[in-house]
Amino acid sequence: MQIDLTHPVFQGAIPIMKQIEAAGFEAYFVGGAVRDALLGLPPHDVDIASSAYPAEIKQIFKKTVDTGIQHGTVMVLAHGAGYEVTTFRTESGYQDFRRPDHVTFVRSLKEDLRRRDFTVNALAVRHDGTVIDLFDGLTDLAERRLRAVGDPHARFHEDALRMMRAVRFQSQLGFAIEPATLDAITDNAALLAHISVERVASEFTRLMQGRDRNAGLANFIATGLYAHAPRLADHLAGLQALAQLSDTQIEDPAVAWTLLAHLTHEPVRPLMKAWKQANAMSDLVAAATTLLAALPEADAWQLYTAGQDAVDVAVAAAALCAPAIDGAAVEAAYAALPLHHKDELTVTGADLIAAGFTPGPVLGRTLHRLETAVVAGTLPNDRPALLAAAQA
Repeated sequence: MQIDLTHPVFQGAIPIMKQIEAAGFEAYFVGGAVRDALLGLPPHDVDIASSAYPAEIKQIFKKTVDTGIQHGTVMVLAHGAGYEVTTFRTESGYQDFRRPDHVTFVRSLKEDLRRRDFTVNALAVRHDGTVIDLFDGLTDLAERRLRAVGDPHARFHEDALRMMRAVRFQSQLGFAIEPATLDAITDNAALLAHISVERVASEFTRLMQGRDRNAGLANFIATGLYAHAPRLADHLAGLQALAQLSDTQIEDPAVAWTLLAHLTHEPVRPLMKAWKQANAMSDLVAAATTLLAALPEADAWQLYTAGQDAVDVAVAAAALCAPAIDGAAVEAAYAALPLHHKDELTVTGADLIAAGFTPGPVLGRTLHRLETAVVAGTLPNDRPALLAAAQA
């Protein structure tokens, strides 16, 4: 079988592969770029696997960087870009259920592909577009099926994150997980506890943003993976509710986290901290979750304190979990507020000091009283009117 390699990410790398082959070694495109090209999806970057050892790659090319040489990866620098070339290898001794204790460089493409996670990711392509399929990945790709390469138990013991990758791929690609692989995830779900939260969170976020999110979530729940994810073990009902929402694709990760917090009723900040999310994301999700709980009766102050970004997130989340809420009306109500930020208030602390106020708590409370009155519409955002109200 031949595939089209005219996409620029392939074209830029093909001269690298030809140069490796001219030196007497093998070189192939491998991994997600191959899978995506076969599915008609745009590849984002390419991985090159080669029979040449790292030292041999460095002899072939003048400019290289040792990006991961202990694992066989050397970056080749050519025409303003970098291309990672990784030596065929076998791995052993996964004591942390994530990274191998030992890596052995080999000359065999089959041995290299044998250690990969799923058959659809174990395809290799020559520079002329010829597909090498040693584990029937093309059949699985055509039938939209995720199947572990070889023994699924062994694959998940090598890298327990692969279990999360399985449900994430199910969501992203719309593939079904074949029964033996799914059973192995169920049997080994507890191994997820060995994986860093950051890695699990990355896969979970991508799962939540997939086009077949509910199917991925259903197996995240059915296999018991959820019980080994931060703060979710006691929230089966909330997760089941999450998996039954409209399957409309979620574009913004903040919407995904807001829905999770809203339906599990987990306190947002402890939840986000447990998942090691950035402070900015935590702040946004906290504001959006608070507003979502108040809709559709949210008053002007609740809309104001949420802010535009949180209003957008809450409206998008409501479209999935509470479709009866008129999102356009919520957005319009926010847009109609007389203030959207305290900096828009026509009176400042300096103005109040000039009018005779002493710096301190009273001044702060007065400014807050004026701000709330303007937001509520009981005072105009007019400097003379606000100064008069401050002194009343």
